[in-house]
Amino acid sequence: MNMLRRLFVCAAAVACFGAISASGAERGSPMTSASNAERGPIVNAPAGALEGRVEGALHVFKGIPYAQPPVGDLRWRPPVAMPTWEGVRSAADFGAACVQPSRHVPSIYADELGRTSEDCLTLNVWTPADAHNAPVFVWIHGGSLVAGSSKETMYDGTHLATRGGVIVVSINYRLGALGYLAHPELSAESPQGISGNYGLLDQIEALRWVQRNISAFGGDPANVTVAGESAGGLSVMYLMAAPSARGLFAKAIAESAYMVTAFNLKEPAFSTPSAEQIGAAIGAAVHAPNLAALRAMDAQTLVDGAAAAHYFPFLSIDGQVLQRQLVDTFARGEQAHVPLLAGFNQGEIRSLTILAPPPPTSTGEYERIIRERYGDLADAFLRLYPSSNMQESIYATTRDALYGWTAERLARNQTAAGAPAYLYLFDHAYPAADNAGLHAFHASELPYVFGTADRTPPLWPKIPPTNRERALSDAMIDYWTSFARTGQPTAQHGPVWPAYGTTGAYMHFVDTPQVSQHVFPGMYELHEEAVRRRYANNQPWNWNVGIVSPPLGMAPAPSH
Repeated sequence: MNMLRRLFVCAAAVACFGAISASGAERGSPMTSASNAERGPIVNAPAGALEGRVEGALHVFKGIPYAQPPVGDLRWRPPVAMPTWEGVRSAADFGAACVQPSRHVPSIYADELGRTSEDCLTLNVWTPADAHNAPVFVWIHGGSLVAGSSKETMYDGTHLATRGGVIVVSINYRLGALGYLAHPELSAESPQGISGNYGLLDQIEALRWVQRNISAFGGDPANVTVAGESAGGLSVMYLMAAPSARGLFAKAIAESAYMVTAFNLKEPAFSTPSAEQIGAAIGAAVHAPNLAALRAMDAQTLVDGAAAAHYFPFLSIDGQVLQRQLVDTFARGEQAHVPLLAGFNQGEIRSLTILAPPPPTSTGEYERIIRERYGDLADAFLRLYPSSNMQESIYATTRDALYGWTAERLARNQTAAGAPAYLYLFDHAYPAADNAGLHAFHASELPYVFGTADRTPPLWPKIPPTNRERALSDAMIDYWTSFARTGQPTAQHGPVWPAYGTTGAYMHFVDTPQVSQHVFPGMYELHEEAVRRRYANNQPWNWNVGIVSPPLGMAPAPSH
């Protein structure tokens, strides 16, 4: 379990919006007792009638179940569509957050989730009251596939829907061991002989629900954009790769996504155990001798026990839900050929410092280690990440290897596939963040994208309510929602955002949006070659970079 422990300790730090959780009740009755005079807007969707709330110019519907509760025998099974309900179901309040580890360290991302439950497969809809054939923006929350919820205040869809004229949908999906555990007994009971990836299957089922029902809310099922940040961005990439998600969305947005190694379901690969081996080890660690015992465990006890045993969820390459590693799928052009908007933040690792190893004792030692690990690539590495400021270089190395390389690779692969791709770098400064050493930190773009600067978590560096901050947020809302509408990002007060194309164009979000070219020249080429060599040498490509990189060797780059 040593490999698992290292994966957990590092990856847990990537968790965006790890949150305080508390157990709670299941979802409520579909019937509402409100009098006609007090009733909110009612939508008669194919799924059943729903009563929401009027919030300004919007109709808002919360806690809508898109699948049957994955409890009892449905734990660790693909989601099952909800049958049509009778009567009018209240959609006035958010559903429970999915069960997640109850212990965490204080974090700028920690928000109060309220109740959690295994019965959590719900979604929320913000729609303009007069919406007709409107574009649909489906948001997948971050949290390293371990934590988070669609009801976190920073994800409120009010400003996106009001200013951008889009319908915003936010979804829950199973997390942690309940969402991604593979196990030999689970594979044996599956008709396809596979297990794991249940959280991804939840996301796909939510998108199917949108296809069947969003017209009733005024949305266009043919114009759906799937979007997410951090683990949500990772999920977007896997949705683009998954054959069963094809046709469920027309555009994609991946913010701070990370194209890391997935586990193979049945066989070890890239110096990591198989997903089934990991699942069996976790079962033993929580003292569950078989699948029946695992299904009988209390959900919170199971999740906490798995976390204590250093379980951390990754997707599984099973040959069916996911056929290949993401690097292979995108290099082959087998992903969904849809318009893409992707990017990353200048200070990603400033709030994820556990991913950054401490600097060596001297600049000479730093350079010696890099030359030992990177060989003929060391000169290029040291030009990008010099020893003159080792701490900044270490932050930048991890940032680029995880997020920068991923964003640019997505833009390049999508362009090669014939789909327009738009790249960004979020590099905005404001006093509270900079004073805390958190310039443009991981997820710091989200309050600007959602227009929720006043709804950030308690420890988040507070964004000042100035005209400058509001203008940047308005521009980003315009870019994101126009992309959802037309596939081309534009802003009322902002420059034309050119496609990445052959010039390496990107939008640089500083105090104002600025068009530029070639983000961090040489960055992509270095990390692409490093990944290719790791792939050839059966090494994982995650956050094992810079001074903690394995020796890369001189292996020829494979055409993966």
